[in-house]
Parts: sequence; structure tokens; C-alpha cells
Amino acid sequence: MHDIRAIRENPEAFDRDLERRGLSPLSAELIALDDARKGAVSAAQAAQERRNALSKEIGAAKKAKDEARAAELMAEVARLKEEAPGLDAAQAQAAKVLDERLAAIPNRPKADVPLGADEHGNVEYRRFDSSRERLAQGRQHFELGEATGLMDFEAAAKLSGSRFVVLKGQLARLERALGQFMLDLHTGEHGYLEVAPPILVRDEAMFGTAQLPKFEDDQFFAGNTLEIERGVADALKYLNSLDPVDSNGGSISKALEENEQRGVREIVLKYNRRWLVPTAEVPLTNLVRENILAEDELPLRFTALTPCFRAEAGAAGRDTRGMLRQHQFNKVELVSITAPEKSAEEHERMLACAEAVLQKLDLTYRVMTLCTGDMGFASQKTYDIEVWVPGQQTYREISSCSVCGEFQARRMNARYRAKEGRGVGFVHTLNGSGVAVGRALIAVMENYQNPDGSVTIPSVLQPYMGGLNRIEGPNT
Repeated sequence: MHDIRAIRENPEAFDRDLERRGLSPLSAELIALDDARKGAVSAAQAAQERRNALSKEIGAAKKAKDEARAAELMAEVARLKEEAPGLDAAQAQAAKVLDERLAAIPNRPKADVPLGADEHGNVEYRRFDSSRERLAQGRQHFELGEATGLMDFEAAAKLSGSRFVVLKGQLARLERALGQFMLDLHTGEHGYLEVAPPILVRDEAMFGTAQLPKFEDDQFFAGNTLEIERGVADALKYLNSLDPVDSNGGSISKALEENEQRGVREIVLKYNRRWLVPTAEVPLTNLVRENILAEDELPLRFTALTPCFRAEAGAAGRDTRGMLRQHQFNKVELVSITAPEKSAEEHERMLACAEAVLQKLDLTYRVMTLCTGDMGFASQKTYDIEVWVPGQQTYREISSCSVCGEFQARRMNARYRAKEGRGVGFVHTLNGSGVAVGRALIAVMENYQNPDGSVTIPSVLQPYMGGLNRIEGPNT
């Protein structure tokens, strides 16, 4: 969420930043909307001030026994009182229009973010080469998994449709081992606090981290059927209790009951739904919503291993084979809450924490600085970690680490009280994958595969596998 005051102070800089993200100038439109909001506020305030002044005049007129004047003034007060709800509604509507427009605009990129239209404009930041020889070729993870019978896409499709998988036996345990290893690393060595958050969240939480409203089509939500039906029944009962009649003498509530129950149901559903989290970033970041923290409490560092759910609405036809792009997957998330002057440093630290996972797994990877056209909506700057997958002979994203500045904090009203009486300001938020468990499983399977179809277990994972050092292949 953007600060309209900052836009007013330097509209040219705001428009330049939007231009770097491929957007047209918007400052003039936003300032005009803010002028309309200010005008509505002024009109409501002027009306209230006039009512206050009239009350004094009425008292004076009555004291002077000028009944005619008092009656005239009281009539004006009555008129202003009748107009007050309309002025309040206009004020609220003007604020809503401005807020909705501001909420639809992506974050401003940092000055050092490379300019580019898409992923081709990303710039390599650094890389890490495994101590093992890179495979010149190899089978893809789904070929290895299906050959052992431990990765079953057909069974998953019968249960849930496409973009799901059933893992069994040693592969299921390997995925669990990866998640536990990452949590132990981030809590034991990197100082993150483990959190077990809800994975069903309200609209307000999704808005706070900017998944809503822009990315609603990419989310899954759930609603309790009994709760919804009760809500619909209560809504219809209330409407029927009003029992107004239309211009033809018919019952409006009856017409609504017959023809518009679907609309009532949609409204009730909206207020009874919960969203399945697309990432633990949502509940972890919202832990500080509507709070004022002490600067001494910062930074806060949270981590969680949760299932994540994404509709992949914009990914039709992409990565349809295998586990690269699933509707449900597990991920270890990292979230930091910092004071503004510490967020850039924290961004580098978070990146190093995510890299440590791949270094300990001895996987080849590279870090890319995303360009302005490839960054996420809420991000000021993003690093992607891309791991080498020999089955595809390419690098694939396994983690994104982003600094969001105060963009999310404004949406959540998350603030901190600075030391030495410097007042209250918005915190900065950061998030990163530490890392995606399913993609780590892919990387381990493909990089540690053997000619016989077996997979060697990386040494750091063997304690989590009960000492097992190898998942047997079909030819062993």
C-alpha cells in the first residue's frame, strides 16, 4: 500500500518508479482522488461546524425570546442533520475509492533493481558449485519416482485431479526429512522462531500481504457448509421481516427469495470463507498486524513448515509433468520484521540462510537478482535462488527472498515505536522460502541419482532417514 502523502510530495519520483515496472504515470489520478476525498471530508466538517454554531445561535435567540429566529435556525439544523448521513457516506466512499486504487498498485522497486521486462532481464548475483561432479545428463524426478513406485501421479489424479502427487515409503520419508532438516537449521543456527500457524486465514490477512484483491484467482478458499446455510437463512429471514412492497404492490423480499438467493449466498459465503494459505508468509507476517512494537523487539524472525495451496491460474500448460508446479506443496518459510534502516541488511542475511540449505545439501545453484518486470507485486527487491536440475539440464527456482519495505505493513497497520522519542513508524517486512520442500526433493533426486535408478541420500539427511543412505531403484 502506498502513502498518498509521499506521492503528493514527489509525484515525479513515484511515476518514474512505476515506469520502471512498465506502468503508466498514476500520480495525477491518485492526487485527484485524494482531492475528492479531502473535499468530502471538508464538506462533512463544515456541515458539523455549522450545526455547532447554529446550536449557540439558537440558544442566544431563545434567550432573547426571538422565537421566529430560533425556529428558523432549528429548521436549518434539521436540514443539516438530514444531510449528514449523505455527507458521511460520500466521505467514506471517496476514501474507499482512493484506498482501493492505491491497493491495486505494485510496490516501488529499489534503485538498484535491474531494469527489465521479464525473466530475461534478471541478473546473476552469485553462484555455488557442488563438490560433486555435475551430471551431464540424467532422468527427471518423475521418471525416477514412478520407476520405483514411490511417486504416484495417477492415484493423486483419482483423488484430487491434476497437479497433485502421492508420495510413498522412502520418498515420503525423504520429503519429511528435508522439511525437518530445514526447520532445525533455521531455528538452531539462524535464530528463527518456529511457528505452527493456521493454514486457513481471513480476507484481512490475505489483503495484508497483498494476495488480495489482485491475485484472488490464484487462491483456494474453503467455507463451512452449515455456517453458510445458516447465514443465508438468517439473511432471508431478516429481509422477509422488512417485507417492503415494490411499485407494483408485490413483496420485494419474496421476489428476492425466488430470484436472488444466489446473490445472497455469494455475499454470505464471502463473509464466512477462509483462504488456504498460498505460503506461510501470510500468517507469519500478519502476526504483527495492528500492533505497535518496541524498536528493542526488532528484528522478529519467524519460520514455519506448512502445506501451501495455489490454483496456478496463470500457469496453464506449464510444467504439467512431475512436481514442479503443484496445487499443494510443502514449504519452509522465513519472515522477518525489522526497523526500516535494517531491512537491506536483513535481506542479505535471509538470502544467506536460504542458501545454507542448498550448500549443506551440496547442490549447485545460482542467485539471480530479479529485474523490475519479474518482481512480485509486493516486493521492492527480490533474489531468486535457482537450483541445478540435471533431468532438465537447467536451473529452476527453489526460493525467492524479498524485501517489501513498509508496503505490507501499511496494509496491516503494523508499526513500531522508535527509540529516543522519534515517534511511531511502519515496520519493514521481508519473506523468503527457506526452501520449497517439494523442489528440494526434486533437486536431491535428480542430482543424487545413480545409473541403476537408485538415489543416494545426502549425508546431512541420513540422520533424519534412520541412517538410510540410499533409496533403492528398480534395477537394484
